[in-house]
Amino acid sequence: MVKTFTVEEVAEHKNNDSLWIIVHGKVYDVTNFLDEHPGGKKILQKVGGQDATKQFDNFHKPSVLEKYGPQLCIGEIGDAAAQAAATKEEDQVTSAEDAPFGDLVPFGDPYWYQDFYSPYYNDSHRRLRAAVRKFVDTEIMPNCFEWDEAKKIPNELFIKAGKAGILPGVCGAPWPADYLKEQNIKPAGGVKPEEFDGFHEFIICDELSRCGSGGILWGLIGGLGIGLPPITKFGSEELKRRILPQCLAGEKFICLAITEPYAGSDVANIRTEAKLTDDGQHYIVNGEKKWITNGVFADYFTVAVRTGGPGMGGISLILIERTMPGVKTRQMQCSGVWASGTAYITFEDVKVPVTNIVGKVNGGFKCIMHNFNHERMGIAIQANRFARVCFEEATKYAHKRKTFNTKLVDHPVIRNKLAHMARQIEATHAWMEALIFQTDKLHGTEAATRLGGPIALLKAQSTQTFEYCAREAAQIFGGLAYTRGGQGEKVERLYREVRAYAIPGGSEEIMLDLGMRQSLKVAQFYGAKL
Repeated sequence: MVKTFTVEEVAEHKNNDSLWIIVHGKVYDVTNFLDEHPGGKKILQKVGGQDATKQFDNFHKPSVLEKYGPQLCIGEIGDAAAQAAATKEEDQVTSAEDAPFGDLVPFGDPYWYQDFYSPYYNDSHRRLRAAVRKFVDTEIMPNCFEWDEAKKIPNELFIKAGKAGILPGVCGAPWPADYLKEQNIKPAGGVKPEEFDGFHEFIICDELSRCGSGGILWGLIGGLGIGLPPITKFGSEELKRRILPQCLAGEKFICLAITEPYAGSDVANIRTEAKLTDDGQHYIVNGEKKWITNGVFADYFTVAVRTGGPGMGGISLILIERTMPGVKTRQMQCSGVWASGTAYITFEDVKVPVTNIVGKVNGGFKCIMHNFNHERMGIAIQANRFARVCFEEATKYAHKRKTFNTKLVDHPVIRNKLAHMARQIEATHAWMEALIFQTDKLHGTEAATRLGGPIALLKAQSTQTFEYCAREAAQIFGGLAYTRGGQGEKVERLYREVRAYAIPGGSEEIMLDLGMRQSLKVAQFYGAKL
């Protein structure tokens, strides 16, 4: 039986020895939580013995109660009128789809989260945002450190993310409804499949990135988001029917295997060979792949192989399956992204049916280049949200930590750091939105050609912003950012993972050069006077 209290009884517990508060009609004993409160004990002391519902909703998301509530809740207010009023107030807060959303830390979320006007988003985007945030806060956030340290994500998370309509949303628009009929999986947040666009995918990727772990993020969607789209766009219908449903539902795993010990950004010079058998029915694949995200646990590998002569004209994409003899994988020990299953893969006389070719024989380079825009945009989205995470964590800490009897945030030098972080984050985010809008409007070859240069530059912009913010956040946290776990957990982890974003998908140096070369070439095609 739930214990009940009156408002007057709660009011008697308002000092450090016994401090109670009311939130949405429930009574919480936060006496032992004072030193753990992220905003500092004074915030709790100010509302001791009072109804703190309004203050709570202004600064916290509902998932905070889900995490801490069970161990702190000691009962509820017995006054039926008070309970009804609290319920009504809660309904008003949670039902307003266009109301400010999140913790409301300035620049801690994109502008449209704070109810700024935007031409890009509607109610379907807001519903999706709320659904994915709840999933992240309840299913991922509490376990991030544990999973990252274990270098492994439990299989049930993939199943949950699949059923929730999250996994199918990271492979690009439109929503793959034809391949999810049997599972009856629809987009999260009640979004209609026909509504799903590039901004819905943006929201899913951005919200998942709030976990502050590249390893968890790549482990969950890294291989799927870059390994499956080539099958979706260029694979045969037989391959799509066989592969897509299970991967989109989180039941099977796929990865993209392009990079080799000999070739990274220089894709045209890969060495892994696929030789046609005498009967013309199979390819025999031999070679090595390195730094392959999700390769450790992947069931399927979308592999770049050489089926023809040297250079880009001799490359094909082929789907290799874990069950085929001769496939070996081992986990690589990297600086960061520990839970991503980064693998070194060897293919030794792997016999693959010719029906597993993706696209045309010797036409794989075009498929790979087409896929790069989506991959690089995904990296940019993740990197910029990680920069926001660094900023938000540093801002919250700066409001709590004191040096020389002054809060960090009251030191001009700290505000200067935060200002430079914020301006870069917001500029990068605005550029992303503009380019995502173009991906929704342009299609096929035109999109790949016109957007290749800008997206390459955006990728470099986002990773350099991420690196800057990780460094500045680490300076603000001091020694806490050099310690695994604890208050500086996210910043410490993300600082280690900067290179995992600055190099894969095309290193910053390659992206900057490619961005200008491609943009100049396209401009000349359209008649630029240069």
